[in-house]
Amino acid sequence: MDDIIKPGAGILYMKVGTHAQETLEDIIKRKAEEIKQEGFGMWGYGGNTCHPTSMVQPFANEFAAVGQPIHLCMEAMNSKHFAEPLCAKEYSSDGLTWKVIPPKIEVRGSRFALMIDEILECDLKLPLDQTKVQVGRSIGRLGTRYIKGRVDKACLKVLDAPELLNEDEPSKARPISLVAELKAPYAVFLRGFRGQP
Repeated sequence: MDDIIKPGAGILYMKVGTHAQETLEDIIKRKAEEIKQEGFGMWGYGGNTCHPTSMVQPFANEFAAVGQPIHLCMEAMNSKHFAEPLCAKEYSSDGLTWKVIPPKIEVRGSRFALMIDEILECDLKLPLDQTKVQVGRSIGRLGTRYIKGRVDKACLKVLDAPELLNEDEPSKARPISLVAELKAPYAVFLRGFRGQP
């Protein structure tokens, strides 16, 4: 577990909490059971900062090409996500070819999902001043400068050493309490709702 956050590693950082009226604790239990039953899980999310085809897939493929895994590192936070807990019906890695989500897997109140093959509770620190954005329009931007305000997720690469910050920018390591390894195709689009045409 300690070698997840190391120089050169690819990290998908995400803040997580209550989602679609379900507590984080309940989500973790459900996801662990889904992975046990199906061999993989789907972690639902929204927002374009980790868009499946323009961000997550190119990011993950870059590391996969050199035999390195991508880890989803999650920071628990207080949240009140009141979206309807409707379960997505289908998923697609490219937005063109769609597959039915296995009945034992539920992805609630989300536009996208990360594909994971494990979920582990942990106690790690992610030094954002030792990371940079690895893909997209903000490529090269320091993690501490990117993860601000409403930005709550990012595709990051861990640097060899922290970047020196101005005195008004204190280094803040983020507490990581959940880790999951991503599996191909890494991130997918979702559509439809079960029980609806």
